[in-house]
Order: sequence, then structure tokens, then C-alpha cells
Amino acid sequence: MDADNGYQAVLSHLYKKSLILHDTGLFHKVLYFYFIDALAHIDYTCSLASFNYQSPKNIMGAEYLRWRIDEEKKGNRAKFPSFVNWLKCEHPEKFARLPSLWQMIYDTEDPAGYRSFRIVLDPDSRNEIPINMFFIMIDEFFDPDFLKSLYSDASLATLFDSYINRTSS
Repeated sequence: MDADNGYQAVLSHLYKKSLILHDTGLFHKVLYFYFIDALAHIDYTCSLASFNYQSPKNIMGAEYLRWRIDEEKKGNRAKFPSFVNWLKCEHPEKFARLPSLWQMIYDTEDPAGYRSFRIVLDPDSRNEIPINMFFIMIDEFFDPDFLKSLYSDASLATLFDSYINRTSS
């Protein structure tokens, strides 16, 4: 692939982001897992469009994504997709403020998904995801209000814990 195909700029945009002002140790563990997971899928999808499939970067990305398949089944992580759908029904205003990637991937009515670890918005389309969508996705995940909601005592985290308590009883 052409190294200057636009996806390099997306990757640069992602890598320039920082969590230095946040104590990620205080983030809700499940939300943090899915936060990092979404960034890894963005990275992998854009890396496939930027580098040779067998480049060390893509091989390492695929290895992480293989590992996470088992990790997402552990504990309350397995309930995150249903939590997103519960938010859509019970708290639509909160669902609307989730990063669009989470909305698309976990909404059972949306065809988007991870296919071979890549982000695929429409499985019936052969078109690439427009580059500007990746910039939007990244900025949504690093939005200060969204990041604040990931803390264990913050709004999204408390809603997740409430959902877990409801579905566990």
C-alpha cells in the first residue's frame, strides 16, 4: 500500500493523543478494556490500509486482537455489548453520547462489526471507510467528557454497574 494514502495521517492523529492527564488506574475496568479495544481496532484497520499485511506492526496488532477474543468473555466484560443495547433503550440520551464506533459495533440493529479484526461498517459494501470517519472516531474516544465518564465513580461506569446488578439478580 502507498505509505501516503491518508491512513498514515489517521494513525499519526491517534498516536498524538494522550491520557497523561488521566489516571487510567481509576477507570472502570470493563469500560477501560473496551476503550483500549476500540483503539486497537482503529489502529489495526488503518494499519492494514497503510502497511503490508505481514508487517511486524500488523502481525503484533493481530496477535493482540486474537488474545482479546478470550479476554472479552471474562467476568462482566461479556455483558458490555448488551449494556450498550440496554442504554439505547433505557437511556437513549446516554447512548447518543457514546462514541459512534461503540454505537455501531454493539448495537444489534446495526450491521457494523469487527470482521477479521477490521472495522466493517457495512458487510455488503466493498468500499473503504472514509478516512474522516476515523478522525471522528478517535476524537470521540478522547473527548474530555467521555474520558471523565470512564472513571469508576462516573456516570457511564455507574450505569454499567447498575446494569450488571440488575442482570445478575
